[in-house]
Formats: sequence, C-alpha cells, structure tokens
Amino acid sequence: MASLTPISHNFTKLQLQLQTPPNTFTFNLNLNPNPSLLSSRSTSSLRFRREITRMPLKAGAVSVSATTAEKPKKRYPGESKGFVEEMRFVAMKLHTKEQAKEGEKEVKEPEERTVTKWDPTVDGYLRFLVDSKLVYDTLEGIVDKAAFPSYAEFRNTGLERSEKLAKDLEWFKEQGYAIPEPSSPGVTYSQYLKELSEKDPQAFICHFYNVYFAHSAGGRMIGRKVAEQILNKKELEFYKWDGDLSQLLQNVREKLNKVAEGWTREEKNHCLEETEKSFKHSGEILRLILS
Repeated sequence: MASLTPISHNFTKLQLQLQTPPNTFTFNLNLNPNPSLLSSRSTSSLRFRREITRMPLKAGAVSVSATTAEKPKKRYPGESKGFVEEMRFVAMKLHTKEQAKEGEKEVKEPEERTVTKWDPTVDGYLRFLVDSKLVYDTLEGIVDKAAFPSYAEFRNTGLERSEKLAKDLEWFKEQGYAIPEPSSPGVTYSQYLKELSEKDPQAFICHFYNVYFAHSAGGRMIGRKVAEQILNKKELEFYKWDGDLSQLLQNVREKLNKVAEGWTREEKNHCLEETEKSFKHSGEILRLILS
C-alpha cells in the first residue's frame, strides 16, 4: 500500500516521501510563489511551482533523513585536564578513606592500615633517608642517561632530591650518628626502576611522577611530624626546594602532559596500571621510619 509522509519542512520548502514498495519517491515542493503569478485581486489564486524528483530505492532500503551522530568517545577521569590529572585521580583512589576523601582502597593487609601510634626513631628515620636517597639517585641517573628521548625532558626540574639528601646525611654524621647501608626496600626498588626504564617508558614515568609528587605533598607532612618528635623541629634539606615549589611542580606537569600526548590510549592505560606497584615500593621504604 502506498503512503505519503512528510519528512521535513520549513517556511519555503516541503519534503514528502511516497512509499510504494518496493520503491520510495521523495518530492521536494518549492513553496516560494512565482511573482509573475501573483494576483492583487485574489491571494487564494496563488499557484506554486512543483518540483518532483524521483528517487527509487531498492527493496528493504531505509531512508534516513538526518545524519546519524557518532558514538561519543569514552572519557577517562581527569582526561580533559591532561594526563597528569588522570595519574593523580588513580593515585588518590589507591588511598583509603582515612587517608583521602577520594580514597577507595580497602584495607586487606596489616601494613595497609593507617598508623594510629606514630613513634619514629632516629635509626629508623636514617634507614628511610638512606633508602630514599638510593631511589632518587637512581631516578636522576636514569633521566640523565635518557635511554628514551622523553626522559631528557625531566632533567634539572628543580625537584631533584639526591643532593639535598646527601647534605642531610652529612648533618646526621656530624651529630655522631652512623649512616647505614641501603636496605632491602631501597635496593629492590632501585633495581626495579633500572630494569623498567630500559624497556617500558610509560611504566617508568608513572614511578617518576608518583615519587616526586608524593614527596612534595604527603612527604612534607611526614617530615614535619618526624622533626617535631625526634629532631627538635629541625627542617631537613630533603623538604626544601630552591624556588617556588608550586611553580616547579606545574612545570613538570606540563612536561608530563606533553610527553603523554605522544602516547596511545593503551600506553596511557598501561602507565596508570603501574601506580599500585609504585605505591607498594614507596610504602615499604616509608615504613622504615617506624622500624
């Protein structure tokens, strides 16, 4: 059975669709009146020029009157602000609710619980500083060597900690303390970073970001708390930066975002997946303070 259906119209044109299976015809009616046909005596006598276009379609074909919109691209949390925001989002989720309001991590192991009694020792703190220095020595050495060109972007950022830690350890030595050798947590993490940096730049960048940025935030809070309890409030060089820290961090954020622009979505996801390992290694070194 034939059917006539309006499929679009505006003030000057009307488009109709006539379906007489197996064919479909589209009629374009021009509603602009021909001035030569207008009569001042009777507006009802307007005549219209009709343009008919025959458009046969094969049986079973579907006529679409509007362009089908493309399926929207999946957006990752923080993606609109740059890849660093994606890394920050994933890192915050790995905190517990007690540690951060954005935290989602469920405590499964005893060492994952929030420390309720903070009782650091100088010996434990020294082990923490020594292992931390080994990790920063490793990170800065990898960046300087630049097995991948992108690593060179992170030379001389102002966030470097190795020389600062060397000064702090020298100060402890002057106070009569024996400086220990690096312990298992630091040695293990250092070796892991070296191996990772030679073959997996996305995963390495994840560690680079988390180590430096975590120290500039939570690390400073821990430093102040330890100084109040066992160092007579002395502020170590480890927690000082030359220049405005917020600007130094912003400069590195921009570099990280720039490097990540050259990555595929799969490579970005791979980088994000490395976050948990970064937390694991850093947490083992941090716990040395209480040993």
